[in-house]
Amino acid sequence: MLGSHGECEPANRPGDPGVGPSVIVSDFDPWHSARMAADVLTATQGGAEGVASRQRQRLAALLEHARQHTRLHAERLRGLPADAPLSALPVLDKATLMARFDDGVADPALTLAAVRDFVADPARIGTPLLGRYAVWESSGTSGRPGLFVQDAQAMAVYDALEALRRAPRSAAATSRSFNPLDPFGLFDAWGRWAALGGAGDRWAFVGAIDGHFASQASVQRLRRLNPWLAQQMRSFSILQPLPALVQQLNDWAPTVLATYPTAAAMLADEARRGVLALPLRELLTGGETLGEAVRRHVGAAFGCPVHNSYGASEFLTIAADCAQGRLHVNADWVILEPVDERGRPVPAGELSQGTLLTNLANRVQPLIRYDLGDRVRVLPGRCPCGSPLPAIEVLGRHDDLLHLAGRGARRVPLLPLALSTVLEDEAGVFDFQLLQRGPRTLALRLGAGAAADAGAVARCRAVLRTFARAQGVPALQVIDETEQPPLRGRSGKVQRVVAMRDG
Repeated sequence: MLGSHGECEPANRPGDPGVGPSVIVSDFDPWHSARMAADVLTATQGGAEGVASRQRQRLAALLEHARQHTRLHAERLRGLPADAPLSALPVLDKATLMARFDDGVADPALTLAAVRDFVADPARIGTPLLGRYAVWESSGTSGRPGLFVQDAQAMAVYDALEALRRAPRSAAATSRSFNPLDPFGLFDAWGRWAALGGAGDRWAFVGAIDGHFASQASVQRLRRLNPWLAQQMRSFSILQPLPALVQQLNDWAPTVLATYPTAAAMLADEARRGVLALPLRELLTGGETLGEAVRRHVGAAFGCPVHNSYGASEFLTIAADCAQGRLHVNADWVILEPVDERGRPVPAGELSQGTLLTNLANRVQPLIRYDLGDRVRVLPGRCPCGSPLPAIEVLGRHDDLLHLAGRGARRVPLLPLALSTVLEDEAGVFDFQLLQRGPRTLALRLGAGAAADAGAVARCRAVLRTFARAQGVPALQVIDETEQPPLRGRSGKVQRVVAMRDG
């Protein structure tokens, strides 16, 4: 039966919170999905205190589980009382998580070697590891790629949050109820397209599609779980030349488009030129910072609402925007701690130097006070939309869209995510910065680790030239500036792709 806050009372059902590692034999469990959906629908009815109560209960259960079922957390939490405040716990960074991967997971069948073998196979994108775990690889934007495993409960939470907490398409739209007889139509990351769109909608995801990244893996998972929906949803690579992408999107004619803000801005430019004509009813962005100017530009170009979300491979659905355009943290399932440069709490209204994340949903790879790195500002007061969930502004990594000189007088746009993916996947370099120096010139700077690799510059130069030529930019020049460290922008993180500034 359900407890007072939607939590299941202790029972011998496999996978229930607080009774040990998840042993669900599938990455989708209808019982969990229905239960999580009911909880998400009712969580905010008790106001901010109701959300806080859920958070406290789930944190206590997570800490106890992590102590009992992972060597990493048993060591890190040793000596701390059970009622110690979260701020007293040690910070976990990606380097430690990856160095001690096997010790940080609650299922001994999960090993770093097995997970690496899994993500090395693109044919397995969106399929479950060991039949029950979702696996995502981070893009390496912090200089270190990461591998993250999600259990069935975590996926059910993400599915419910994606489907049921987002701004309506229009002011006329109101809250929607969950139909437990049709869970597949509601649940998956990006599955809100199916849940909230009309029966005639066609969905397109434009992004990096050749790796086990959270967005593409979630799209493919949704298509696998919903054979009928597979015919209405497609993914398109941002690595292909822009004319080919535009032609494919025109042929598909999606009514819902999900992509990154820089890609949305680029496609909006094509729409304004009359080259791209899509019957969009909604455009969803994520993965990068969305500025208000870009939101207005994209919305005007396509004539549809633009909605933004904030997530990561560590927790897919951290926040989603409301009708006021503010990002609301799903604080009943995730804890964000804005901190200063010394790891001390930052008060509401002030921009943090970093952010620590605690995932309250995932038990197979507990993330407790994980250094997410983004800078956030908690907005004081209650949002005019009425939600009791805290609202935040996020200043994460924000890269520039480059415009280079093509053949003749043509300007060729190059997406920062495409450039980053090429360098990561084909050159094997993750800690870098590209600065535009001219119409066909880029300067390459590498972090200390990458710069120590004698062949890194040559590999980067080769793959960048090949990629640029395929996009229509001949004779790209790549200047070696590895003697200079990458510049850091306002976000405190390295802005990896920087356009040439006027003047």
